[in-house]
Amino acid sequence: MEIYLDNSATTRVFPEVAELMAKVMCEDYGNPSSLHMKGVQAEQYLRSARETFAGILKVNEKEIFFTSGGTESDNMALIGCARAGVRQGKHLITTQIEHPAVLNTMRYLESQGFRVTYLPVDAWGRISLEDLRRAMTPETVLVSVMHTNNEVGSLQPVAEAASLVKRMNPRTLFHVDAVQGFGKAKIYPRRMGIDLLSASGHKIHGPKGVGLLYVGGQVKIQPIIHGGGQQMNLRSGTDNVPGIAGFARAAELLWAHYEDDVKRLYQCKEYFCNGVRKLEGVRINGLLPGEPEGAGTAPHIVSVSVEGVRSEVLLHALEEEGIYVSAGSACAARKPQPSATLKAMGIGKPLLESTIRFSFSVYTTQEELDYTLQAMYDKIPMLRRYTRKR
Repeated sequence: MEIYLDNSATTRVFPEVAELMAKVMCEDYGNPSSLHMKGVQAEQYLRSARETFAGILKVNEKEIFFTSGGTESDNMALIGCARAGVRQGKHLITTQIEHPAVLNTMRYLESQGFRVTYLPVDAWGRISLEDLRRAMTPETVLVSVMHTNNEVGSLQPVAEAASLVKRMNPRTLFHVDAVQGFGKAKIYPRRMGIDLLSASGHKIHGPKGVGLLYVGGQVKIQPIIHGGGQQMNLRSGTDNVPGIAGFARAAELLWAHYEDDVKRLYQCKEYFCNGVRKLEGVRINGLLPGEPEGAGTAPHIVSVSVEGVRSEVLLHALEEEGIYVSAGSACAARKPQPSATLKAMGIGKPLLESTIRFSFSVYTTQEELDYTLQAMYDKIPMLRRYTRKR
């Protein structure tokens, strides 16, 4: 049996998405910038995709820009807006638990003379609005707060944060990295006061190598990629028509069953967490106390720290049983270091090195969760005994 529980890293492409992409690549393969019929056919896929995402986000089609993925979308938002707003000031705000696509971009901007405030989080991985209020200054150009943390599934109060930012300084832009939240939560940028929003195709059963950036109509932003002037001169380069078409098709399929899928994901999370709690010396990270299991957190992510067993040891022990999980953010997996998210949440070193992430999708079944739990019941006591003997 093969059980894939690493859906926060990437997801299996829907068959309908793969079929559509094959058609675009093999039949409707024109360059959308070309004036002949092949080009017109390709351009229609782009228009249709913009209509799809504009409808989902409740925004204008002209506010949707396609990128190579979440990382480029984050870079484009942060660097492009920081440069465009430099006359206003050189202060930026983000959180200590952002994805590397945001954190490393902020560090780059620091090297370019910007000052960045990194907001702390509480034991459940959430920022304080009071900390955000204190961090704001008249020179704050942009605030970037992720919607869903990719390691523990904590949800940030993005609507409340956006409202606070706009009350204190209407010129300050508010960016949301929604790569993990898009498809698992309803996010409406205009209603929530979000100026820029990033999303990625391969997190929602679409292809890798494609993402989007919502840019509100009044946002001042400079391009970071220069070339032929595609996408209103903001993101040059020949459009990835197969990827964009596949991304949009995945979104259509996901939203067609959104309510039922999210409900079932929360049921999977509750069932799995209840099973994990039967193990001794195990901590589930990020769950809010006093609320139903999983409430107030993402429906698809469970972060588990196992006393006495290192992450990579448990990961490979589960892999031997055909179970695929993660030891943290996939982007940092090949450069192992203590998780910045878990450190910011105050989790001590022993558990920092003993944390596994399980992440579910619409394909996850209770049978798979039962098989995984049984493997953990069998493996963890044995691995602990082996560790003590050493």
